[in-house]
Amino acid sequence: MPMNAENMKEIASRVNIPLASGERIYTRWGYRPFFDNHSLHVIQPDLGNCGGLTEGKKICDMARVYDVGVQAHVCGGPQATAAALHLEAVIPNFLIHEHHQAALLPENIRTGIYDYQPVDGYFTIPDLPGIGQELSQEAMDTAVTVTVK
Repeated sequence: MPMNAENMKEIASRVNIPLASGERIYTRWGYRPFFDNHSLHVIQPDLGNCGGLTEGKKICDMARVYDVGVQAHVCGGPQATAAALHLEAVIPNFLIHEHHQAALLPENIRTGIYDYQPVDGYFTIPDLPGIGQELSQEAMDTAVTVTVK
């Protein structure tokens, strides 16, 4: 149901609270029906499956035209956190950063070199090259690899 714009519109018409959704909506074309029918007040694009950082930015820009806020869906390791922080830093319709409990799991933290955690309720935007995060040697050594011939 969350990916059906007509169903979401029906829900929106029956409740008196802002609705948030979108972690499983892909690309700006997937979001468009929700924007057009004004059923969502907050979108939650996941950069890992919405089309990446560039497509995520386009989705957020499109949301702004419809006065829709953004809370990026971040339910992964330090790479997802770093990417989301960069996105959130450049969009005017950013509302709040999702700091999922998965970001606190040692096995997730170990996949990156840097551990971005909030200090006094705030994150520092990574200022290193790229998204400001690298895979740890442990992550590379234990990654499952497949060779296609």
